[in-house]
Amino acid sequence: MKRYLQDLDDGKELSPDHRQELEAYLQSPYREPARRWNQALPLDDAPFVEIWETWEMESRGAQSKDPRGVGKSPGALEVLREHLPQLSFPIREGISQTPAYRSATLAGNPSSAFPEAIGLSLERPEEVRLILHSSLAGRIPYLQVPHRPDFVRLVQALARRNEPVPVPAAQGAAAVAGYNNWARIWQHRERWESLPPEQRANPSWREEMVSLRPRKELYQDTFLILSRGPYSGVDAADLGLDEGRWLDLSLRIRLEHEATHCFTRRALGGMRNNLLDELLADYAGLRAATGRFPADWFLHCLGLGAEDESPRSGARVEIYRGDPPLSDPSFAALLELVRRAARQVERFAAELPQPDPEELPAHLGRELVALAQHRLDELAAENGAERLRESYKGLASVVGTAEARTDSS
Repeated sequence: MKRYLQDLDDGKELSPDHRQELEAYLQSPYREPARRWNQALPLDDAPFVEIWETWEMESRGAQSKDPRGVGKSPGALEVLREHLPQLSFPIREGISQTPAYRSATLAGNPSSAFPEAIGLSLERPEEVRLILHSSLAGRIPYLQVPHRPDFVRLVQALARRNEPVPVPAAQGAAAVAGYNNWARIWQHRERWESLPPEQRANPSWREEMVSLRPRKELYQDTFLILSRGPYSGVDAADLGLDEGRWLDLSLRIRLEHEATHCFTRRALGGMRNNLLDELLADYAGLRAATGRFPADWFLHCLGLGAEDESPRSGARVEIYRGDPPLSDPSFAALLELVRRAARQVERFAAELPQPDPEELPAHLGRELVALAQHRLDELAAENGAERLRESYKGLASVVGTAEARTDSS
């Protein structure tokens, strides 16, 4: 790492302790899995997508018996209330510790049995939409929530156990991973009960539940909650855009950003509050939305201004300082690394073509796997773009477009 840090602009060497601290932060769990990558992209749908597809169809009235599609759609929120118990409870401090809440969310008992389950109140519930997004991680369900107060309440309900935890103004999305879907568990029970006793792997449902617990793919889901606001709270004028254009771009950036976190979690073994993860996720978002990776936009969205400037007050970059947080000298060195890495990644992306929309997941996958093969300090090196170019070329026969994979087989 020393060769990447020794010429930082302040001209000061980090102390051994600070260097060790920064070295620990720069470790990446993605490097080796990405270098051994041998799968085609995009990935197939995860098992949980099937039930969300059913709910999505119900939410837009697609299962109506009327072939003309006549009739009012029940709406996403009303459909999901039947299946996600958190939507049956209000936002209230301490509610996650009440017996009723724990019984409904941890044991799967019907929330209708509890007087406390008065429902989650939203101001504009009819605007909430459930959508399946095709990404390099397969299709991912997400809730699109245009009204900011409703977005906050849904994040608190589904990601914060209905507790009134503050949601930062700059946060416009939430990835809910490892969600215990009781609807899928009850589907499993129905299939188990339909078998003759002699064909059941376990004689009782209690024993079947015990054997089910380690097989998380059978009952844990991942989904997203997205707002309509400006990405990272950045004003359109700061990027030289009109507000409507920036809101449209923000939604696409946010969607691909969160989908990338889902991809690293599913395919590369992790999802972290780390600046390498944010570089990967913002890279995908910006490439999908603009066809480019404008380093200035990325840095601005992190809250970083001109070179050598300290982060803006409340900057998003502070969230990724580490746990425990990096010391000031180490954090200053990290910010210099991320600035340099962004410039090298911009050089790499400038040479890439803009793919057709239907081929976008495969192209993004190849680019992201190439990026994930390197640590942040390696991307920041003077030859970071060249390193990326070689990694990208090496993946051509593995994660290229469908046509390229057919040609190479």
